Amino acid sequence: MAKDLTVIIEQTNNTTMRNMSKLLATGLTAVALFIGTNVNAQTNAKSAWRLGFGIEGGIPTGDIKDYSNFQLGGTARLQYGAADNLAVTLTSGYYNFFAKSAYSDAGFKDAGVVPVKLGIKTFFTDNLYFGAEAGAGFETNKGGDTKLLLSPALGWADKTWDFGVKYENFSGQGNNYGAVGLRIAYGFGL
Repeated sequence: MAKDLTVIIEQTNNTTMRNMSKLLATGLTAVALFIGTNVNAQTNAKSAWRLGFGIEGGIPTGDIKDYSNFQLGGTARLQYGAADNLAVTLTSGYYNFFAKSAYSDAGFKDAGVVPVKLGIKTFFTDNLYFGAEAGAGFETNKGGDTKLLLSPALGWADKTWDFGVKYENFSGQGNNYGAVGLRIAYGFGL
């Protein structure tokens, strides 16, 4: 009976976290679209292509936080200026969720994910932006699943550097996890 109650509580917590993550991502995307249509910042040149390479670190959330204390990865981002204050992005790379020492000692491996995301960056001042990305996260461990990936971000970018604070949510196949983190990237025009 107590075991059944524990399973019900865990399922309720997972469902609540998943719903809150989706609501947050939807709300932040709506704010980005609203801001993007009401601002005339000139940070992003229309029709310009950019390529950036970033290092990303984060604190795991959701189902993976008991297994991992830290996430680290690298990404490449291709960006196209759709308007002076709006860019379309394509991002991919690799994230590693490092297993806690107790799990590593027991023979468990780190968890890996390859993200593939399409998104937008809308600049609401000359250098400040809001970003929203959606795509898939491909788990690289044996038996890994493909997760829905949603990621809102706030950041500062100039012609060379991009600093962002973000949340990434991976959901599907009965579990939900993510990471709150930072992205530091170096970019250049193509």
